[in-house]
Amino acid sequence: MSNVVVEPAREVPAEPAGELPPPAWVAVFSLAMGVFGLLTAEYLPASLLTPMATDLGVSEALAGQAVTVTAVVALFAGLLVPGLTQRLDRRSVLLSFTVLMILSNLLVAVSNSLVTLLVMRVLLGIALGGFWSMAAAVAMRLVPADRVPRALSIIFSGIAVGTVVSVPLGSYLGGLFGWRSAFWAAAGVGSLTLLFQWFTLPRMAPRSTTHAVSVVALLRRPGVAIGMAGCVLAHTGQYSLFTYIRPALETLAAIDVDGIALMLLGFGVANFVGTLFAGWLMERTLRATLVVMPALVAIAALGMVLLPVNVTGLTLLVLLWGLAFGGVPVAWSSWVARALPDQAESAGGMVVAAVQSSIAAGAALGGLVFGMGGITTVFVVAAITMLVASFVIALRVKVEAQGTGAPGGHFL
Repeated sequence: MSNVVVEPAREVPAEPAGELPPPAWVAVFSLAMGVFGLLTAEYLPASLLTPMATDLGVSEALAGQAVTVTAVVALFAGLLVPGLTQRLDRRSVLLSFTVLMILSNLLVAVSNSLVTLLVMRVLLGIALGGFWSMAAAVAMRLVPADRVPRALSIIFSGIAVGTVVSVPLGSYLGGLFGWRSAFWAAAGVGSLTLLFQWFTLPRMAPRSTTHAVSVVALLRRPGVAIGMAGCVLAHTGQYSLFTYIRPALETLAAIDVDGIALMLLGFGVANFVGTLFAGWLMERTLRATLVVMPALVAIAALGMVLLPVNVTGLTLLVLLWGLAFGGVPVAWSSWVARALPDQAESAGGMVVAAVQSSIAAGAALGGLVFGMGGITTVFVVAAITMLVASFVIALRVKVEAQGTGAPGGHFL
């Protein structure tokens, strides 16, 4: 790697020219770094609630609102940022998200009250929602149309890595140097990411002929509303399951704390592999990716609670679950890029809102069902939700372009 030369930022034309620019794969990897930094920052409070609450003099329930605030702001930012920034160079917008992430982590690290901490987490929510709304649209401008699925799988692999790393890293640093050290470290990661993005992201002038439209207008386009229904069902089922993964492992097998931690690590690694595998599969058949992945999650969930499996069998089912779900978020971003090529950023914001709403709905559904029938009922109901999602997608969701202005069979 010592002989790799980083080229200065080049400019991507505001409108498609006769010849597409060469793929900017280094820029794609810089976006994956940004995803890793954002997800690490988002999930850090989950592993530091007790020391944060003690230091700030509040309950753990109140300290946990650091995660809630970020998610809620991300939902609205995903909807609003594309329209508010449509006249700005996309490189500048992306760099500003990374700056917001760094500022959030730095200011959280020096916060002396819960109110200050929550306000600083608002900055992270803006960066999260804004980035997710633009991910597919930016990928479409960095690589040729037939390589967009692969680019998205690389970008979204940062989710899996961030999910795996953030909780144990936060716990480790918090135990050694105090909870604030984890946020200093996250700010350091963000600074490295900003430097890398500064030299690798090309200039991407705003598209002068495209105007952002409302989510309602997008949903009125043929096939879009039913597609978003499939997206919501798939994510609601997943987060009903994932919210209760630890109680499930504790209930279904005699596994100690170290064993559970190892199994969760395996889930994260499998999720990472599944994200990359989905990129390969989507280049061949997006429909199969959208249909099969939720069905495999459902099969794994049903197998965990209905089959007489031992620890080895349970581990294999958890790995299948992680592998299958790795493809779900990236597949829906690819679907948006194909279904609405002329409004990829507004549509990306719509997906952000759908997923964030599904996380809340999934957790609420899981909690309601858990109170009524225990962990087995949660997994059965969530698995049925995932199967319904697969059937809806298979029978009703179209994968061909529904937008306007997509020349030459390309996403753009």
